[in-house]
Amino acid sequence: MGLNIKNPRVYQLAQEAARVTGKTQTGAIEEALVRLLESHGIDRHEVEAAERIERVRRIVVDYVNDPGNPRSEIRTVEDLYDDTGLPA
Repeated sequence: MGLNIKNPRVYQLAQEAARVTGKTQTGAIEEALVRLLESHGIDRHEVEAAERIERVRRIVVDYVNDPGNPRSEIRTVEDLYDDTGLPA
């Protein structure tokens, strides 16, 4: 995954934002984009929750359609958790 900024003005803004905030350019851009989305009424926590809910819904639909599918994303209880032991 990558982002190639070819606009010199945007590149300068990213550098300045990083310098002023003490963050990396990626961190400064991330913060700016989160604030922009929030100003348009989009809450990233709601978006993340909706993405997780959609993932669970797809897993359930796959299981209901073919409960014995060996290629299923979830085959054991452990598959429900990430590497830290939290729900995936």
